Amino acid sequence: MNVAIFRTGPMLLWTAVLLFVPCVGKTVWLYLQAWPNPVFEGDALTLRCQGLKNTPLSQVKFYRDGKFLHFSKENQTLSMGAATVQSRGQYSCSGQVMYIPQSFTQTSETAMVQVQELFPPPVLNAVPSPEPREGSLVTLRCQTKLNPLRSALRLLFSFHKDGHTLQDRGPHPELCIPGVNERDSGLYWCEVAPEGGQVQKQSPQLEVRVQAPVSRPVLTLHHGPADPAVGDMVQLLCEAQRGSPPILYSFYLDEKIVGNHSAPSGGTTSLLFPVKSEQDAGNYSCEAENNVSRERSEPKKLSLKGSQVLSTPTSSNWLVPWLPVSLLGLMVIAATLLVYLRSWRKAGPLPSQIPPTAPGGEQCPLYANVHHQKGKDEGVVYSVVHRTSKRSEARPAEFTGGRKDSSIIYAEVRCLQPSEVSSKEVNMRSRTLQEPLGDCEEVLC
Repeated sequence: MNVAIFRTGPMLLWTAVLLFVPCVGKTVWLYLQAWPNPVFEGDALTLRCQGLKNTPLSQVKFYRDGKFLHFSKENQTLSMGAATVQSRGQYSCSGQVMYIPQSFTQTSETAMVQVQELFPPPVLNAVPSPEPREGSLVTLRCQTKLNPLRSALRLLFSFHKDGHTLQDRGPHPELCIPGVNERDSGLYWCEVAPEGGQVQKQSPQLEVRVQAPVSRPVLTLHHGPADPAVGDMVQLLCEAQRGSPPILYSFYLDEKIVGNHSAPSGGTTSLLFPVKSEQDAGNYSCEAENNVSRERSEPKKLSLKGSQVLSTPTSSNWLVPWLPVSLLGLMVIAATLLVYLRSWRKAGPLPSQIPPTAPGGEQCPLYANVHHQKGKDEGVVYSVVHRTSKRSEARPAEFTGGRKDSSIIYAEVRCLQPSEVSSKEVNMRSRTLQEPLGDCEEVLC
């Protein structure tokens, strides 16, 4: 009887031990906690790996997104420092669970840690525009908003330009720049941080370009030491000393555009062209234009070798080019008349009788003839002018009554030289017969 009890005693003890050993595959012995909850940026994030009913742990390991993060022999708590957006993820832990009379390794379930934004990254704006005109007022605004769950916090703002601090941390989210000029152009950004906190966020950079009007450009002509000729190259240089880029340069011959170039960074631009004809001579100018203003240079005259640029005739000088032509035409006409008159002088004898007068009224010059006087008056050339009445066409035939013209003028035209005719034979005569009938104009031919 005693022997049976002795033999069955160890079996009963082993069965009792098995009843108290937990089922590892089914019971959750570890779990992970993260606090505070919820977690915001800047909060001190702490992880704690805890056993069921505070079961002692050892050889604790922490993981994030399945990757090993930290190991501690005895400490069950891990401080992550100030939480950031990058701190979010799936965390877990593992460790040796001490359960008398044995220990075994357990792994906790994963815990999702969400880190919420305290405020979004700020955005910097320029009012009224990031490209203001010179002399205007520009306001820089740094815009962001606190999370409603942390609205009691106070945000501080700072402004920076090209690596320099314009305004250190302060409660005002705006910065005013009165009367901007080209020196105020550059890259701006702002930073925001909660008062007493460790979170600091910077805005993207904003380029501010102050638009200054262009100055009057200066045009320079380069064509060698002397005036160019057809076939030579001419270079025009145009430069505006100041003005916000980009600048568009245009070149003009008188008022006709001959080319243009853009200067994205400002400065000088040029136009190179060959002289093709005399039409390339004239007054050249250039024009500079940007988003603010437009200016034209003083004209520069380009003259070609051996030629002269004529300006458009005006009311005071338009006759000058035609004067030599007119004089030449008058000389030709005069020479033609002179030859004609010389041949006319030899036409016939001096009339011996007076031609009939026109019927009635005043007499006017009608025709002329040239005669050479024979006889005593040899060597004298006369011209005779017959006059007729101005009213002859208006009066009837009965009022004319067959009157004859009694007014003939003989005028000496030329006397022969003494070698041709003796001085006694030269006789200058001028006879005028006139009727007392009205007024009449007398013309000597």
